[in-house]
Amino acid sequence: MAQYQYTAINSAGKQVKGSIEAENEARAMEQVKKEGMIPVKVEAATALNKDINISIFKKKVKIRDLSIFCRQFVSMHRAGVTILESMRMMTEQTENPTLRDALNEAYLAVQKGETLANAFRQNPDVFPKLLIHMVEAGEASGSLDIAFERMAVQFEKSAKLQGLVKKAMVYPIMVMVVAVAVVIVLLTKVVPTFMGMFADMDMEMPKITLMVVAASDFMQANWLAIVIGIVVVVIAFKWFKKTATGEGIIAKLALKLPLFGDLTTKSNSAKFARNLSTMLSAGISMPEAVEITAETMANKFYIDAMREAKNDVMQGVPLSTPLERSGLFPPMVYHMTRIGEETGNIEEMLDTLAGYYEEEVETATQALMAALEPLMIIVLAAVCGTIIGAVIAPMGAMYEGLDNL
Repeated sequence: MAQYQYTAINSAGKQVKGSIEAENEARAMEQVKKEGMIPVKVEAATALNKDINISIFKKKVKIRDLSIFCRQFVSMHRAGVTILESMRMMTEQTENPTLRDALNEAYLAVQKGETLANAFRQNPDVFPKLLIHMVEAGEASGSLDIAFERMAVQFEKSAKLQGLVKKAMVYPIMVMVVAVAVVIVLLTKVVPTFMGMFADMDMEMPKITLMVVAASDFMQANWLAIVIGIVVVVIAFKWFKKTATGEGIIAKLALKLPLFGDLTTKSNSAKFARNLSTMLSAGISMPEAVEITAETMANKFYIDAMREAKNDVMQGVPLSTPLERSGLFPPMVYHMTRIGEETGNIEEMLDTLAGYYEEEVETATQALMAALEPLMIIVLAAVCGTIIGAVIAPMGAMYEGLDNL
């Protein structure tokens, strides 16, 4: 079957575009009509009219986009709308182009008889493995709406947690960027202007002034090399971060750095408990649930610890044992996991644990911000104060010389 691009008018009177697979153009037009749309244009997909998807320009699918998609699917499914019709409607109204294209591909796959979980597997970069397994479990048990509702809650809580952690990380970076920008302006604009006033005066400059002037001259003479150097350092850091050594060093720093270490531990604990609880409540086996949870963790040490835990669980060892042995999780995590294992109520225990640590992440973020704000202001004031002091120092020396006359 060939792929055709179509332009049509939907039931709401809006013009929509999409793709469809059919034996020929006439059949493609019939399918568009069967979906309740009025075809305006139907033509075979070519390299010129096919949707271009260059990965570097793709808009990233955010967790919040996926939570909205899950909520919409639940509403449509419970209203009696078929899976195929739901996928078509969401393809039309989704604003994120990457998610829209992925939904369209899933729609075409379901149209050909694939299960929804297998349709989602065609785009693993868009649909997380967590969602795919939940959908698969929902299809097997006949409770697809419950699976999507659980994933909507999961994505909403993950988005909130991710937002809190990102907020804590972005603030110091933004202050550093502002500090660098201020230093560049002072060294390239302010310092040369003031130093020009003292150029013709026969007076000895303070050492701090000479140092700042030397830095200003160097920056003005080598600004292009400095810019290139910064770009090279940024690219090199991004490359190093993706290597096994770099990933390990960054993961270790995230755990050991003052203030940030506590936040890293609590955020990973919350993610572990929430994801594992969601998987187990859907009927997924413990080893598979632990493996999927490992892939959702953000820190390399937690990923390795979860994969080791999976191997132990497959040999009949309770999950709480490798969690405690890893030394990465707070005592409350493995103690409550052990209680859940002993009482046979591990899903509820993990859910309670997730709620507790999600609140702890919020508290830790607020504490981190409260500690960083005065610290960053002091650093910024010290840097700018040094440069301004270097400018003012010659003026003080000049006035002192006039008083001695």
